[in-house]
Amino acid sequence: MKGERHLPRGSAELRAAMDGVPRAFACCEALNRLPYADQDAILEAWATLTGRPAPEGFRLVPPLHCDHGVDLRVGADVFVNHGCTLNDIGGIEIGARTMIGPNVSLLSSGHPTAVAERRDGVVVASIRIGEDVWIGAGAIVVGGVAVGDGAVIAAGAVVSRDVPAATLVAGNPARVVRSVG
Repeated sequence: MKGERHLPRGSAELRAAMDGVPRAFACCEALNRLPYADQDAILEAWATLTGRPAPEGFRLVPPLHCDHGVDLRVGADVFVNHGCTLNDIGGIEIGARTMIGPNVSLLSSGHPTAVAERRDGVVVASIRIGEDVWIGAGAIVVGGVAVGDGAVIAAGAVVSRDVPAATLVAGNPARVVRSVG
């Protein structure tokens, strides 16, 4: 994947990343016990997870799953629906006014594909979601992908390549269907 880095087993960088996982899981467990109606508590839990205040207009419907939290950047007026997974060890940036449907997965980390290397560490690559993007229910975006402003990712799409601005992508692998400008 584009921009991929390998964090070898035993390296200081991988240890630092893995040390943050139990904290992120505990933050998500606490967040996921909150009722949707208590948005103030949800925003406070988000701030604890990410290490920064939630941006203006941010809305989240629990549950949420995240493996790090501190490598997650979200713009103003972003909406994250229930059941989303944000694996952010490789970094995730979500632009303003983006809407993320239920059960969406943004996965910025994984393992090497070669069998002999699979247990030798973790590979990471950042995800950048532009502004005014709509990601449909159950879509998956993998590391190294940039999604352009105003794009739409159809429900169930698997996005493994960059998505141009103002386009609709669908399928597995996701392909451009048409312009949405």
